[in-house]
Formats: sequence, C-alpha cells, structure tokens
Amino acid sequence: MPNIGSPYIFLIGVSVIVVLSYFYNLISKRTNIPTVLMLITTGIILNQLMNYFEMGEINMMPILELLGIVGLIMIVLEAALDLKLTKDKAPIIIKSMSVALLELLATTAVLTYIVQFFTGASIQQSIFYAMPMSILSSAIVIPSVGSLDEHKKEFLIYNSTFSDIFGIMFFYFYAGAVDAESSSAMLANFGTNTLITILLSFVLSYILVWVFQKIESEVKLFLLIAVLVLLYAMGKMLHLSSLLIILTFGLILNNRKVFFQGRLSRWIKPVAMRRVLVDFRLITIETAFVVRTFFFVVFGMTIVLSSLVSVKVFLVSVIILAAAYLIRFIFLYIIERKAAKTELWIAPRGLITILLYFAIPSEYQIEAFESGILLYVILGTSIIMTWSLISSKKTDIYDELYDDEIAQQEQEAIDQHTKDQSS
Repeated sequence: MPNIGSPYIFLIGVSVIVVLSYFYNLISKRTNIPTVLMLITTGIILNQLMNYFEMGEINMMPILELLGIVGLIMIVLEAALDLKLTKDKAPIIIKSMSVALLELLATTAVLTYIVQFFTGASIQQSIFYAMPMSILSSAIVIPSVGSLDEHKKEFLIYNSTFSDIFGIMFFYFYAGAVDAESSSAMLANFGTNTLITILLSFVLSYILVWVFQKIESEVKLFLLIAVLVLLYAMGKMLHLSSLLIILTFGLILNNRKVFFQGRLSRWIKPVAMRRVLVDFRLITIETAFVVRTFFFVVFGMTIVLSSLVSVKVFLVSVIILAAAYLIRFIFLYIIERKAAKTELWIAPRGLITILLYFAIPSEYQIEAFESGILLYVILGTSIIMTWSLISSKKTDIYDELYDDEIAQQEQEAIDQHTKDQSS
C-alpha cells in the first residue's frame, strides 16, 4: 500500500483536483450548476477520506487565507481586463455601480440587526458578520453568466465586481476605523485613504503599463503578476485600499486608448501593448482558475457538517436570504425601472464572503455565531442562482422556438399570398 504522506500521492491529488475542476466547468456550461458547489462538495468528500485514512488534522486556515488573497487579486484583474470603458457603456456602468453600492449598504444594515437579534452581540461585532454576507461574489458570477444575453451579462459582471470592491474597501476601512474616537475622524480617515489610493493607483498603473511594454524578454508575465501582488500586499500593510490598484491597472491596460490620449499616446506602442494584453489575459484566466479551484476545495475541507443540522441555524439563514433578496429586488426595480428576474436571483456569495469572515478581528468575533449560517448562505445563493440560470435558458429556448414558429407562419402567409396573386 502506498504511503499516504508521499509527495507523489500529494501531486496525484493536486493534479486530480485540477482535472476535476476542468470537467466541472464543462458540466457547469451544460447544466448551469455553479462550479463552486461541485468544488465545495469535493472538499467535503476529500476531508472525509482524510479522516477515514486517519491522516490527522491539517490547519487549513493559513492556506485558505493565502489562496483567498491571491484569488481575489486574480479575479478582480480578470474582471478589469474584460471591462471596456466607452460612452455607450456609461449607463450600464452607472446603474450596476449604484445597485452594488446601495444594496451593499442596505443589506449590511438589515443583516446587522438580524445577527444582533439572534446572537445578542454588539452592533460593532454584528457589522463585521453582516458585511461579508452582503457582498456578491464575482468569482462565481463571472464564469457563470456566459450564456446570458449581452446586457444582462455585462450588468451582472459590473455589479458583482463593484460589490466586491466596495465590500472589501468598506470592510477593511471599518476594521481600521471601528475604534476611532468620532464619526468625523472615521470619515476623514476614509476620505484620506481613498484619495491617496486613487492617486497611487493611477501613477503606479501608468508606470507599470509603460515599463512592461518596453520589456522584450519572453519571461515577463509572471514578473508583472509578482509586482501586482507585491503592491497589493504593501498597500494592505499601509492600510490602503489595495484592490483599487489592481482594478485601475487592469482598466488602463484594457482601455489604453481612453487613458493614453494626446501627448500620452506617444508613451505606448500599440503592437507591443496588444501582445502584452493578450498574453496577460490568458495567464490571468488560467491562474484565477487554479486559485479559485483550490480555494473552494480547501474551504470544503474546513466545513463541519454537524453545524448544518441545527434548526436555528437553518431558520436564521432563511431570514438572511429573504432579507438580502428583498433588498436587491427593491434597488433593481428602482434603478433598472423593471422587474429584472434573472438579475435578481443571480446574487451568489462566495470567495469574498469566506475571506472576510476569516479576517474578522479576534476581539470582535461572536462565539454564538454558527459557521453553518455562512455555509447555508453561500450554498443557498448558489442553488438559487443555478435555478435562475436554468430557468433563463429554458425561457430563451422557448422564445427562440416561438420566434421560429412566428417566422414560419409569416413565410407561409407570404407564400400563400404570392400563390393567390399568380393564380
């Protein structure tokens, strides 16, 4: 019998997980079942197998945190490289940003009181738990909405990306300002932080774009990723909103004609920039795929199944889900001016929710809060999204069949009219 602790067994396991994730993506495209559900289930099964073979417990939290940070950078970068800033996109960008911001603030406020009511914790503690559950997951949305029409797909990609960015910014801002002496000091700190981050983001992004188009060596893409990760980590240590740096760089690289105008246009070489963008988009997608895969598998390995059997945990989760979808419906209806059914139900929680949950400061953690609530919220929103995508796909098929039938009837009427005239 092979040694369970052998590095070859580890390599086999890692390789099998990547292969499975690839097939999960194929299954997801055909069935609209989110890959996150399959990856988390794989992690749960893997954990049970490790317990069966008595391999001992492994502290997954440092691994989970590291994968979450790298995955966050790659996912936001992947999203930024797909966003094109043009005048015709302005309305959808403004609408999706408005929904993301208002939904995040309102959902956080309502969930704060729900958490406080059921746990008896303070407002400050409850906010830390409410905010992660209020953030949409672009890690799940982006690879799941490919089959939707262009307007819905773009709206959901922008909406989930802005939700990620606003959520992370507000969470870390709140974590750093929760002990501030006054609300005015808190707002002043937030304004200064945001202004400095925006200025740094543009300066560093322009420099990076200009420098990397000059590098002629074939080995430069992972160098660029290493530099971005370095800037993100240093920004976090300085309590800056580092995600803005990543987002700004991706937007400038993908929209160079917008940002490099007039005299600045002399800074770039179109052919070199196009080559960098194509190669960089490919490696970003591949890296995000691998990191996302192992993040959700590792998260599945940390799940304690016994936390899911509590009736109270289930009821609290249902109340949280109901409140979240009601708030989303209100803002979608007000801003979109219509009942956007598909957009309403595609609001999954995932990577960011998990990452921020484990980033809650120890002095603000709530002992009475069951981790099963978090899992129910993640699984519940993913299952609802799956149902919505499948329903949307069926509706599209019916619409196509209906359109074909109408077209056939019209053609038959034309043929009959022509026949009558000739006779």
